Amino acid sequence: MNAPRDFARPVAGAAGRFFSGVGLLLRGLGLYVRSPGLMLLGVVPALISGAVFVTAFATLVWFVDDLAALVTPFADDWSATPRSLVRVVAGLAFLGLGGLLAVVSFTAVTLVIGDPFYEKISERVEERLGGTPGAVEVPLWASLRRSLVDSLRLVGLSVLFGIPLFAAGFIPVVGQTVVPVIGAAVGGWLLAVELVGAPFSRRGMRLPDRRSVLKADRPTTLGFGVAVFLCFLIPLGAVLVMPAAVAGATLLTRRSLGQSTEER
Repeated sequence: MNAPRDFARPVAGAAGRFFSGVGLLLRGLGLYVRSPGLMLLGVVPALISGAVFVTAFATLVWFVDDLAALVTPFADDWSATPRSLVRVVAGLAFLGLGGLLAVVSFTAVTLVIGDPFYEKISERVEERLGGTPGAVEVPLWASLRRSLVDSLRLVGLSVLFGIPLFAAGFIPVVGQTVVPVIGAAVGGWLLAVELVGAPFSRRGMRLPDRRSVLKADRPTTLGFGVAVFLCFLIPLGAVLVMPAAVAGATLLTRRSLGQSTEER
């Protein structure tokens, strides 16, 4: 009988490494569901922040027509069809920007709220894989402060990238095809950098270290991050997948640092 495929094994080629990154999320899901006690703890913080962000996004959807009209006053005197078309494009641009900011911000807020729970999930994964090489003791308050500061930085970056993507969303065809793909890639990268915070911090490494290490295998990082991003766009997906994403991010950390991802 053939041995099961190890998704964390290095794969040649950018496409292969991208799908290997997707596989890390699937492996994280498998590791997570085998710990029923942690499953409940992991879902609680996501439920709390999820309720807030679902309400906020629903509010955006409710007022999106008004917002589209607000940013397209030049179309007020146009005939009905072109006016409606340009405002549909504007509405989609608002929803795209809102989705990007909501996903990244949801992750940031949830990681801060659930820091002790997600730290425990990440530690449990590390234990199954042979422990944390070079582990340092991180006090709870220091961990929370690190999580908050790093999350604020990454949310700021999402706004910085989101504004030009919002503007590009007004370009016909390109704004509805190319821009969403770029948005998913940007959002996926930012999510990956956020989610690996706990395992990197456990090794005494900070945000600049994360970026440097993950850039060395960008396709794998993007594969993992984009998979998480797309799951988070599904209704209730963020709540259910968040703990598994934390487990997968621990695998991504170990792989990026050349450490074992095989269960002991």
